[in-house]
Amino acid sequence: MKKSILSLAIIAITLVFSSESFAQKFSKLDVSPMDVASYPTSYKESNKLVKVIYSRPQLKGRDLAKLAPKDNVWRTGANEATEIYFYKDATFGGKKVKAGRYTLFSIPSDNGWTIILSTAKNVWGSYFYKEAEDVVRVNAEVTKSEDNIEAFSISLEGEDNEIKLFMGWGHTVVSLPIVF
Repeated sequence: MKKSILSLAIIAITLVFSSESFAQKFSKLDVSPMDVASYPTSYKESNKLVKVIYSRPQLKGRDLAKLAPKDNVWRTGANEATEIYFYKDATFGGKKVKAGRYTLFSIPSDNGWTIILSTAKNVWGSYFYKEAEDVVRVNAEVTKSEDNIEAFSISLEGEDNEIKLFMGWGHTVVSLPIVF
């Protein structure tokens, strides 16, 4: 009996110390979580034409113009700048773009939004944006949403090889055609 109790005590002590030595500290959920928009949108479709990886800031009662300042280059989301992957050559807002990975910046303004594809990689925010790294700049259509879009959102919608990139936040919806 004494040997059994001693054996159980040794096992218990071993488990306590072994679990502490392997304990991990995981970060909390980001306040602007990362998301992905892709086309085709079906998760079962592995042959994508385009994919956008971005973080989703929320208004939380704040003014959109303070979070995405007018007439300034914006990271098009939160945290790391948004990245867009074209898996085939495309026409982005009427301009030809080679297949590849780009950073997506925006310049919001009263007269519409300028959308920029840049060769910059692994960029935090737009603090290190360089115009010399621009691949294309295109003008995007801006409309108003009756609904308030609390979290910045991107979607890709269309048919076959003609789609639209939509970005929505607050009462603002930005759209841009992409053709493959």
